[in-house]
Amino acid sequence: MSRSRSRVLATALIAFVALILAACSSTGGKAAQEAGSGLAAGKASTPHYTFAMITHAAPGDTFWDIIRKGEAAAAAKDNVTVNYSNNDDPTKQATLIQDAINSKVDGIAVTDPDPQAICPSIKKAVAAGIPVVMFNAGVSNWQQCGGMSYFGQDETIAGIAAGKRLASEGAKKVLCVLQAQGQVQLEARCNGVKQGLGSAGTMEKLYVDGTNNSAMLSSMSAKLSQDKSIDHVITLGAPVALVALQAVTQANSSAKVVTFDTNPALVQKIKSGQVVWAVDQQPFLQGYEAIDALWLFKVNGNILGGGQTVLTGPSFIDSSNISKVAVYAARGTR
Repeated sequence: MSRSRSRVLATALIAFVALILAACSSTGGKAAQEAGSGLAAGKASTPHYTFAMITHAAPGDTFWDIIRKGEAAAAAKDNVTVNYSNNDDPTKQATLIQDAINSKVDGIAVTDPDPQAICPSIKKAVAAGIPVVMFNAGVSNWQQCGGMSYFGQDETIAGIAAGKRLASEGAKKVLCVLQAQGQVQLEARCNGVKQGLGSAGTMEKLYVDGTNNSAMLSSMSAKLSQDKSIDHVITLGAPVALVALQAVTQANSSAKVVTFDTNPALVQKIKSGQVVWAVDQQPFLQGYEAIDALWLFKVNGNILGGGQTVLTGPSFIDSSNISKVAVYAARGTR
């Protein structure tokens, strides 16, 4: 890891430790505790602000529940209101950003899976004097769009790490399943997997409709039935991994399933050994830090990251650490 990234992570760790200390020395109401699964025990006495969080979450994707747990914990601690909205259509997501600008919110936290469609709206927010932080999607362009900070993982780095691990585990033919087309972070993951595999194996992409479980199952089952040489399936989201397990069974395939991202159900599949491992980008941290960063800027002029991406991943969840992670997953924060 570079020295600059180490400093970024150190800064984020200091902020997190400060939160824990504040929680230990403050008293908070039951509502505040419940909002963040007991992680937001105190409440700031600073002026009340209204922020907008706007994401590309697709309907039914439980990954975003974890992000929202982090958002709620930060909002409860910081005495702010967060207006959350989402749309997986980039044009409609851009409209949501414009709506937030028109509402004159005090800050915006936003994902950017499609820079061509969304970045112009982010620039409009910045031009209107609204501070913007970015998270989860948009790691390669957040500075050009005008974001103050970015919280997430570098998806290419994460993909390469996954590909190298697959190679070390003997993968020869990998199917990388993308649940949406045109999203830069998903493409970066699969491309990284291919790069990480190197000459040890080959990778093929399969595009599916991540909002339709039946269609996903049909597409994956057909591919696995047609190509028995596929020995690993890597999905880019926990709900897709759960469908992939069904597809492997339905196609009578011997392929192993690994994935990016988790949810409580996926954690149980790792625990049982049905899913071998998951790449974890710590979505709770992304939601938490995005809101807390806006609050810190409003109350004290602080900007996290020093112009560098604040990395929340990647790390791996597997049999070696799943028992500990499962405790946090049970409360919806991992």
